Amino acid sequence: MTSVPAGARADSRAAGLALAALGAIAFSGKAIIVKLAYRHGVDAVTLIMYRMLFALPMFVALAWWAGRGKPPLAARDWRAVAGLGFTGYYLASFLDFAGLQYITAGLERLILYLNPTLVLLIGAVAFGRRVTAAQLGALALSYAGVALVFAHEVDASGDGTVLGAALVFGSAVSYAIYLAYSGEVVRRLGALRLTGLATTVACLLCIGQFLLLRPLQAAVVAQEVLWLSLLNAVLCTFAPVVMIMLAIERIGATLTAQTGMIGPLSTIALGVALLEEPFNAWIGAGTVLVLAGIALLARQR
Repeated sequence: MTSVPAGARADSRAAGLALAALGAIAFSGKAIIVKLAYRHGVDAVTLIMYRMLFALPMFVALAWWAGRGKPPLAARDWRAVAGLGFTGYYLASFLDFAGLQYITAGLERLILYLNPTLVLLIGAVAFGRRVTAAQLGALALSYAGVALVFAHEVDASGDGTVLGAALVFGSAVSYAIYLAYSGEVVRRLGALRLTGLATTVACLLCIGQFLLLRPLQAAVVAQEVLWLSLLNAVLCTFAPVVMIMLAIERIGATLTAQTGMIGPLSTIALGVALLEEPFNAWIGAGTVLVLAGIALLARQR
């Protein structure tokens, strides 16, 4: 057996950490781009349509590339792909975009970062998995952090925060359902192939939703919206998926997830710098609590 030189292992680890960090930052940039696009008078249905329209060719290509030389999908696989595409990418994305009309990008990212806690709860309710006292403590810590930031934003922004937070929390629940039920399908199809196919389904649903709910004239938007949507599709949708998968290959899922904790911090920093969102001790304390809870939960798992 040929051993891998220590230098090569170190280089692979460094590349994996860099990919995981860049992927997390790119994912978190989505909220910033969406908030910038809303300044040009576009609504959530139209904005998500353009994001998915630009992303569609890339995910079709990903599905084709990942499926080369593999057997065609059975009927049950197509049903699973359709269901997972609806919950994990269509519904989760739409609720997230809708919620961002009412809350800051920082609060949105903290709510979405509760995703591992929701997967844990779904596992306990749907599959009867045991939840330990330490895991419950980690959950309480994370939710206390979100509640702290939420309470501050309600005081500052009013009742719209409640609706926005509820929509984004619904997005997190929808994506948690996708994660909880996708394990068997990933084993059959592979992660990249499933991602390409499920996201293709979501793209078609978002485009169909626009055609059903809006007149074609609604597609006429400011040029800035088109450029921001293209940037969102490439930099904050497709590229992070590829970077995260490459990172997992190099450093594993656990370390990739831990590195991803940079995501909420980058969203808050970008929100302050580009959107002039507030940052104070309450937001800082809430962020620390959320990240600490997720870190403790990762160690328990």
